[in-house]
Amino acid sequence: MDKADFTIKFHCENCGQKISVPQIHAGKKGKCPKCKHPVVVPKQAEHASPDKSSRLVSFARSMCDKEIKVPESSRGKLIECPHCGCYVEVPSEKTPTLESKSAIKPGPEDDVFDMSLEERQKLDGEIRVDETEQAEERKLPWLVDIFLYPTSASGMIHIAIFLIVPILIGLLSRFVFSYARHYGGILSLILYVLLIGYMFFYFGECIRDSAAGGLRAPETLANAPGTSDLFEQYVCLFACYAFFFGPATFYRSYIYFSNTQMNSAIFWPLLAYGVFFFPMGILAVVMFGSVNGLNPILLIGSIASTFFQYCGLVIFFSGLYALFILSIILPFRYRWGILPKVISNIVLIWLLLVAGHLIGCFYRRYQKKLNWEV
Repeated sequence: MDKADFTIKFHCENCGQKISVPQIHAGKKGKCPKCKHPVVVPKQAEHASPDKSSRLVSFARSMCDKEIKVPESSRGKLIECPHCGCYVEVPSEKTPTLESKSAIKPGPEDDVFDMSLEERQKLDGEIRVDETEQAEERKLPWLVDIFLYPTSASGMIHIAIFLIVPILIGLLSRFVFSYARHYGGILSLILYVLLIGYMFFYFGECIRDSAAGGLRAPETLANAPGTSDLFEQYVCLFACYAFFFGPATFYRSYIYFSNTQMNSAIFWPLLAYGVFFFPMGILAVVMFGSVNGLNPILLIGSIASTFFQYCGLVIFFSGLYALFILSIILPFRYRWGILPKVISNIVLIWLLLVAGHLIGCFYRRYQKKLNWEV
């Protein structure tokens, strides 16, 4: 039996994201990997029938001047705009009268499969059914463009948030929370955990958006995650870090506290293990949305199917990781002034977003070889 028979493919009713899940999840509830909107996996009978749920309706949102794509079955329903967070009604299908049928040009519903993409885009009206999603194209060389990934308005806002909020928490801890005795330290810790959780959440969104074809940092402020979502994302990414870099970190900590000499034959292989497997591991955890992505059989098989391409990713990712570590160590080791430290923190956050973009682009380009069906 064909492998596709065991897979149910459908679209999110809120943002139109194409979702593929194993047949065993039919009828279960979940979340859209792109907009986090609750979805219900249709049964196989609903999936197999050639109805309108497999086709997309594209229409313009006048308030935010953005294009929205949703399944055609959502016509007439009230959905949340994935761009601005406002609710908008999907335009209903027009039914022309018998007298006007001869005067109306063929619409999106008439012979749409016999038209080319260019012909579909020339159809009158703001609504069209489009079976092919156009991917954005880079206007600059790839090596240059990936470092410009955070330059969107949302990316710059998030960099400012991740840069300014820790300073505000430090000021609150020093001038406000200090009067609350030991409770002040607890409040500061909670705020830092929430900030780090959101930073990890946005890092995951950069991976998912890049995997869907995004070339600039995505907009997520309108769809801010809840505390439970932040905690879930934090746990997944922390588990990924511990799974790959935990052995090297544990050994380095043991050497430090026991005041013994480090054995390079032990430490460097442990670090090389983490550096080599971490990019694939973090990609799997984010795309699957759970720690199930850390399955060793899945990771080894995925690396084997894209070995040479993945080695190139690891080399590039290692360079970013080296710059990442230097931006942390140098300001504290050489006791730089305030301005150099601020610049170092900007570089740190910038490289984090670029790393997420790089990992997402790898998935988009080689998703057929990976064959994860996420």
